[in-house]
Amino acid sequence: MVCHDQETLCSKDYWPKFNSKHNAQTLVYPVLNKVVQEIAVEYHDYMLLLHSEMQSADVEWFEQNGTVGVYWWSHAIIARDWFRYASIDTSLTNLKTPVRDFLIYNRAWTGIREYRIKFAELVIDSNLQEYCQMTFNPEDNGKHWLNHEFVNSTFCPVRKDLDQHFCSTTASAIASADYNNLDYIKTAIEVVLETVFDDTKWHLTEKTLRPIACGHPFILVSTPGILKYLKRYGFKTFDQYFDESYDNISDPLKRLEAIVKLMSKLANLSVAQKQQLYKDIAPICEYNKRRFFSQEFFDQVIAELKTNFDHGYSFIQLADSHKHYERFQRINCV
Repeated sequence: MVCHDQETLCSKDYWPKFNSKHNAQTLVYPVLNKVVQEIAVEYHDYMLLLHSEMQSADVEWFEQNGTVGVYWWSHAIIARDWFRYASIDTSLTNLKTPVRDFLIYNRAWTGIREYRIKFAELVIDSNLQEYCQMTFNPEDNGKHWLNHEFVNSTFCPVRKDLDQHFCSTTASAIASADYNNLDYIKTAIEVVLETVFDDTKWHLTEKTLRPIACGHPFILVSTPGILKYLKRYGFKTFDQYFDESYDNISDPLKRLEAIVKLMSKLANLSVAQKQQLYKDIAPICEYNKRRFFSQEFFDQVIAELKTNFDHGYSFIQLADSHKHYERFQRINCV
């Protein structure tokens, strides 16, 4: 079994090449290539691929090329460990007077995160900067944002001054393993910029689970239907109190615009209306936090892993032709 259960799969990075020695496909990516050549192709017809995404065309591609997918939400278990102190942190309370309406972590924008550049422009165009605790780095992975080549041209901004409206951050990628309780004390709602946005797959990381662990309300900037994914694990969202119809919009730019429109509507509430909103949604935040740290949630995630693993393992046993058994015996007897 190959474990690729934290980062997203990308089939184009593993494009198959024909291997005449084994008369089978191997994969360019070194780890998978090694496993396919030395284990899967030598001994088995299939191998298991542990992953953490649903509704994924990439998973489908791998399953068409010699793997059997085993899904589990690995980030749920990882985040429970990373944010465990939040379960007893008395500073995390919904009884507060926020300084900013929105908390937005916006560190990296290269690769599949390029949508965050357009998001920054939409925030500025809507005059929301003063309502946001947000950063924007002029450079990411050694590249200036003005020189970024967009895969999705609809995310290409018109403005050339994005980095003049936000402070940059010195935080590194490992900051995802922590939470800053002051950030949650000083803000009302986190706008979570997830890793995957311009896609159909469901792949939630610790970014979404951090506000949940901290008992904080959130707006989720991710793929369409992602709120349904959260609900299947027993979490609640805030559709009773503000518009979450953005979750049903398939077009990525229109979904992004709908999220910023929602932010504008919330920012323009009166002080009294905001205080009432925070009071109304506090029970949902408290419920989600209890759910996240509960044994029931932990058991659900682990049971799902066990079920999917058992199903995948049974499949490769039943589907194995045993055509490699003789070679396996010979190699192990040498």
